[in-house]
Amino acid sequence: MTTDTPRWFKSSYSSNGGDCVEVASNLATSHGVVPVRDSKNPTGPSLRVRARAFAAFVAGVKTGAV
Repeated sequence: MTTDTPRWFKSSYSSNGGDCVEVASNLATSHGVVPVRDSKNPTGPSLRVRARAFAAFVAGVKTGAV
């Protein structure tokens, strides 16, 4: 059993306004998921998105499709 701990980070494009999400992409390879959480509630629940779906979402954001 692995005990990988999520390493949370916010985008460098985020402001300090508090309307941010944090992701822990370090689990994408080992677990196939990218946890996402509200930066205002770091002890709250996280949403686990499949790594391929998260990559497609990010690609869509970069191209303006999302």
